[in-house]
Amino acid sequence: MFEKHPALFLDRDGVINVDKGYVVNKKDFEFIHGIFSLLKNYQDKGYKLIIITNQSGIGRGFYTNDDFNVLNNWMLNRFEKGGIFIDDVYYCPDLPESNSNDRKPAPGMFLKAIKKHNIDVKESIMIGDKVSDMQAAYSAGINKRIIINNTDKKYSTHQFPSIGEIK
Repeated sequence: MFEKHPALFLDRDGVINVDKGYVVNKKDFEFIHGIFSLLKNYQDKGYKLIIITNQSGIGRGFYTNDDFNVLNNWMLNRFEKGGIFIDDVYYCPDLPESNSNDRKPAPGMFLKAIKKHNIDVKESIMIGDKVSDMQAAYSAGINKRIIINNTDKKYSTHQFPSIGEIK
């Protein structure tokens, strides 16, 4: 039997970067203060790092899958330069009215990641900024869920939870 791994699941817009609405260009992509140290801390503790993001801007025609992938690869390269290696990125391009099993609040992207990466859901954590993030994680069996209040769109390092703060 393969060993199960804990994962830190993260939403992208509003958790990794400032949510400016349908971000597709790197000039508009602003990392949230503290995200690099947060991810490095969890990575060093053996957590897999997995991004789960709705990207309805694709379904709305604001940008393409290719546009998303270019920005995503740029983001992953920036993390790698900081010694952070994202294990996977799942995104759903579907519109809210699509009733897609992958679009949060549905758990489809989580379930795919859990299966592919042999994730221990009991030891895993979801950090998101919307109720739909929490609903999807809950439906996938992830009991440790943190919703970030992003009213000011920027966070200081101390606002991200440390491993010891999550029970």
